Amino acid sequence: MSRKNRVRTKVQGHVRDAAPADGGKLSHEAFSVAEFSFGDATSVLDGRWLMDVWECSVWGKWYEPPVPREYLAKCLRVNPHHASAITYKRQLLERAFVPHPLLSRAEFSAFVLDWLTFADAYVRPVRNLLGGVLRYERVMSKWTRRGRDDLSQYFYLTPGEVEHAFTPGEVFHLRTPDVNQEIYGVPDYLAALQSALLNESATLFRRRFYNNGAHAGFILYSTDGKLSDQAQKAIVDQLRAVKGNGNFRNLFVHVPEGKEDGLKVVPFNEVAAKDDFLSIKDVSRDDVLAAHRMPPSLIGIVPKSAGGLGDIAKSADVYHRTEVEPIMQALVQLNDWAGDEVIRFAPYEPMATAASASPAPGSAAR
Repeated sequence: MSRKNRVRTKVQGHVRDAAPADGGKLSHEAFSVAEFSFGDATSVLDGRWLMDVWECSVWGKWYEPPVPREYLAKCLRVNPHHASAITYKRQLLERAFVPHPLLSRAEFSAFVLDWLTFADAYVRPVRNLLGGVLRYERVMSKWTRRGRDDLSQYFYLTPGEVEHAFTPGEVFHLRTPDVNQEIYGVPDYLAALQSALLNESATLFRRRFYNNGAHAGFILYSTDGKLSDQAQKAIVDQLRAVKGNGNFRNLFVHVPEGKEDGLKVVPFNEVAAKDDFLSIKDVSRDDVLAAHRMPPSLIGIVPKSAGGLGDIAKSADVYHRTEVEPIMQALVQLNDWAGDEVIRFAPYEPMATAASASPAPGSAAR
């Protein structure tokens, strides 16, 4: 087969030849067939990487975290429920925190945010010339690394500059326990991170769909021979003018002695690939809330049934007892290291008890 009788089709690096079945020359009606294949869906954060790679790799003088801090920082605001759950916990802890002369409320808030986001938090003392402690300040977890030769030494990686090496034992490190390594902590919400990314992907898809603007509305189908060329041109001009402001307009067409169904409107169905947007949003939201052990009523979820989401005061009391108090117990480990009660919390007043004890609005005290 000569080159002139051969059709070369290149798709994804594969070349296929097509020739006439009768062995003759290709006519102008001949055409080539190209085969397409799409690969499997690939996540921005590969699920295999998220769930399988737990080793702390060595980078020069320090260990790298098993999950890159840059990805966890980006994912903090990838989903409204994920960000709100962390913010709500931080605000509850800030409200109960009793400021100390050596630890301000601002430093405590930053320390807690690192702990809830990365499952690692660091604090170092700022000393005077005599070696006394002036105050404690938070060291950003995103850029702090643990030393390779001495686990009590930490390095701070200032972007674009030479890393700063702290004196061994100078930095307090609070981390969650992990079953795969003992260098860094791993956040509990990691199991629901794919659901949070799916929630974001569904939202971005809808935004791009609406912003695209190339939405097929309908086909105006005409089979009536009595529709003159001038009338057809007028209809086309009117349809082309339907854009921008005032695009929802009415169109009147009159065909004298026209036949029935001579002019039809054939609508297009929305191409959604059978992925229910609302179901994806609801299921992924529930996964994120379950990972954070967050009651829906405390995070602003609107109930879809008449029964609602239950008593919000009781939910707040249970959440404080089962979720906030364990976090408080973890944070006070700093006191043992500092030798002083720099972290202390005010007693919690149950909301359900206060609500039942308070008089009803408008009632007069007897």
